[in-house]
Amino acid sequence: MLLYTDTIRRWATDYRRCRDLTDPHGTGEVGMAHGEEGTRIAVRFTVHLQGALITDVGYQVFGCGYSMAACAAAAELACNKNLPSAMAIDASQVDALLDGLPPERSYCADLAVEALQAALASASGDAQTVQAAYHPAEEEHGPRVHADHPVYRALMDSTPVEGSSEENRHLFACLLSVAADEPYDTAAALGLSADDLKVLLETWFPECSPGLFSQADRSEQVPPEYNDEVLQILLTHVPREANGTLQTSSLLLARIIAARTAYPGHLWVAMGLFERPQLSASIRRLLPSLAAANNQNMRWKRYLFKQVCDLNGGMMCKSPNCGDCSDYAICFPED
Repeated sequence: MLLYTDTIRRWATDYRRCRDLTDPHGTGEVGMAHGEEGTRIAVRFTVHLQGALITDVGYQVFGCGYSMAACAAAAELACNKNLPSAMAIDASQVDALLDGLPPERSYCADLAVEALQAALASASGDAQTVQAAYHPAEEEHGPRVHADHPVYRALMDSTPVEGSSEENRHLFACLLSVAADEPYDTAAALGLSADDLKVLLETWFPECSPGLFSQADRSEQVPPEYNDEVLQILLTHVPREANGTLQTSSLLLARIIAARTAYPGHLWVAMGLFERPQLSASIRRLLPSLAAANNQNMRWKRYLFKQVCDLNGGMMCKSPNCGDCSDYAICFPED
């Protein structure tokens, strides 16, 4: 299991400026233009000025811990600076304050700075919200696995265990297929051990061996870090067998979901599923109490990180009531 560095964790949980300022002199947003809501990382910065001095900075972010840390760092850099100095803030300064972001998460500093600079541009103009365009290349919004994917086909065409669920075979075939396309050890990319991977295959694809996913140069590359608190929340929802042991496939799915929340973009895409509804359907089958807890159908990544935030006493939302929040579309899908 991989963890955030102490510096990243400290900044990600620094909520001093995680808020929407009242009557701001400038507002800047990334990923919140019409049609973008909920499709990618979203950031809003607001600023208060006294003359040319920035007296307060607030931000809100819909994203991973690295995004939260980058926004907190950018806000810290800008507060109490004059406008010209703040406009010179760039991603390298945010990265330095965080003691370095992982290369695959460097875009988090970019988007924080884009939103901050948009807010400063707004403050320098007529205070109207400025929408900044930033689309990280790492984010994908369509399915990564299709029915003709070679690994998916090999798994689904293998002989199933008698009575096994075709829906669950599809779920785990998608997960294995998307991980097989990545430059990481397949088990590690799914948050599993080698023994876990073996159990998964024996349960759902007994004719297939772990050798199907062997690749010589994978073991040295490290997948994105995931949040252990997300995993702990998921584990509380794993149902038990009659003898008290945790249900194997449900436990595997909990570990996999935790690992895949660390990837940019939609969770269902990171899990290799064909479409968004398949994620909720899988959770209803294997983690039913989790499905019941998310009774408003909040987007799953948003929901899980909100649980972490609530447990730690943090503030992730601008409104205590989802139905009254102007950012409703970011959290709740229409489908």
